[in-house]
Amino acid sequence: MKICRWCLPQDPTPRWGLVEDDCVWLWEPEATGSATDAFPLAEVHMLPPASHCRVFGIGRNYAEHIEELNPGWSSPEPLVFMKPDSALTGMGTPIILPRGVGRVDYEGELAVVMGRGGRHIRREDALDHVLGLTCANDISARDLQQSDGQWIRAKGYDTFCPLGPWIVKGLDPRDLGLRTWKNGQLVQDARTSHMVRPVDALIAFLSSFCTLQAGDVILTGTPAGVGALAHGDVVRVEIEGIGVLENSVQAEGGSHAS
Repeated sequence: MKICRWCLPQDPTPRWGLVEDDCVWLWEPEATGSATDAFPLAEVHMLPPASHCRVFGIGRNYAEHIEELNPGWSSPEPLVFMKPDSALTGMGTPIILPRGVGRVDYEGELAVVMGRGGRHIRREDALDHVLGLTCANDISARDLQQSDGQWIRAKGYDTFCPLGPWIVKGLDPRDLGLRTWKNGQLVQDARTSHMVRPVDALIAFLSSFCTLQAGDVILTGTPAGVGALAHGDVVRVEIEGIGVLENSVQAEGGSHAS
């Protein structure tokens, strides 16, 4: 099952839907739990399939990415940061490069959306708490990440968390192909089985100090191959069994902004 959040170009009201073939079926789970009217997929605008939620990020969760940017780094526990939900943006919406922030990187990632919350979730039960999986791009202002120490500003600008195009239920997260393209060139190519800490371990760890809630999003880390974005770029994140998340890149105020 593919669950999406969408709107019509002439009506920005957010709606939930179920994607089947080339259609989006209007879905109102709190009302009847059933899908009603259908709309052609090509005629709707995809919104991020999460809203008013907490976004947990996991840093340095692929060994080759650690060697790429932080060689020799290790930790007995996952490295956790958070993004505000105002950073969320959807399929096809431009990523905005803020003025004066220096280098801004793409980071293709698998995202987990929680369907059921809890505290002290056991690792063996963790995947039962997952609603589904989606694609993410953890946009990062690299200079600010290094200068601030804390990562909230570097990771938290508006549009710095593209998510989508939809949530896929019932997909096993343990060994999925993850690829990222920039301007048609393959720049990241890995499998989720390469994670230092897999999804079930991350859920167990997060719930050890924080009560997870339905709708929470967990970004599970990026593989090697991250790189800088510039005005006019197009970045695509593709995950096996989910689909493609594509966004263009725009400088704030136009191509001459800095």
